[in-house]
Amino acid sequence: MEKSKVLVVGGTGFVGRRIVVASLALGYPTFVLMRPEISLDVDKVQALLSFKAQGARLVEASLDDRARLVAAVRQVDVVVSALSGTHHRSQTVLLQHKLVEAIKEAGNIKELLMLLIFLSVAPVADPSELLR
Repeated sequence: MEKSKVLVVGGTGFVGRRIVVASLALGYPTFVLMRPEISLDVDKVQALLSFKAQGARLVEASLDDRARLVAAVRQVDVVVSALSGTHHRSQTVLLQHKLVEAIKEAGNIKELLMLLIFLSVAPVADPSELLR
């Protein structure tokens, strides 16, 4: 049986890096979303290069570019979103929403694991609203 292809969004963050490493170690074909603006962060670029050297496939797409995001999603069976709360919470939720909309449009995803990771412990609005 062929293993599912996994796309990790937020793969250069604290949690996302560990997800990418685990996915690769378990032998899943692993794709990592590489956002164009990431080139400004040397640490994240180094993480991406390390993932590529370990066999991950880097897929360039912005969460603000619906067509490229849908194209990235169509290459896989499973999406893991580890976008973090380094943005304002409302911005993170908006980015997650854009990802969900791209997944709906692509129409091929078997599983979605969405981690809502925030740096504060303040309550957030019901995240299930994103899935409607």
